[in-house]
Amino acid sequence: MTNRNNETPPLHYSRVAGVGLLLMAILAMFSNFSVLEGLIVFDDAAATATNIMTNEMLFRTGFISFVIVLILDVLLAWALYVLLKPVNKNLAMLAAWFRLVYTAIFGFALHNFLGVLQLLSGTEYLAAFTPEQIHAQVLSLIDAFNNGWLIGLVFFGFHLFVVGYLIIRSGGYMPRLIGIFLVIASAGYVIDSFAHFLLTNYTDYKTIFLLIVAIPGVIGELSLAFWLLIKGVKVQ
Repeated sequence: MTNRNNETPPLHYSRVAGVGLLLMAILAMFSNFSVLEGLIVFDDAAATATNIMTNEMLFRTGFISFVIVLILDVLLAWALYVLLKPVNKNLAMLAAWFRLVYTAIFGFALHNFLGVLQLLSGTEYLAAFTPEQIHAQVLSLIDAFNNGWLIGLVFFGFHLFVVGYLIIRSGGYMPRLIGIFLVIASAGYVIDSFAHFLLTNYTDYKTIFLLIVAIPGVIGELSLAFWLLIKGVKVQ
């Protein structure tokens, strides 16, 4: 009888992780810039409600894009665990759990978008509220989504820290420089989230915190995505 090794090679998981990261980047940018930045005016509830009702399909598409991102987050947690467990199995598992907790929190926060659609759908029981009250509730739900997402990003930051640490400690298994950028990005996510909750004048420093998060995050995560796709993990 011939023995067969049916174990999936690491290169396959590398491709899954790389494709997942790129798809997430595309979908997240679409939802962020086309929906959140394009439709929501945080200091004007009436304008926000009008924008969403006028572009309802765009808002719904953004919601679906975020749902797909959640699915990809789960797949990526699994793929990165498989790729990084040769470095340290326990820490790889910890990184996966941090990402799954972030995904769960983000998914719970995302349900507020369904509440926004319900409020603006014109159902009969909403006749008891004035348009101003409905608009205020819409903006309140969007604020709840953002606050939930910020809490989730703390866990995402710790996920990136553990992943970056494992890459740095991999001894050439994966590029050390990518790990360094991920560790820096992890600090940016955590600092930005805490700053939202601690600083009453956060908007005065919003651009600075955005750069702290965006620059190392984009470099680190996209570098990892392209490296996984182009070169990948080829060792057994």
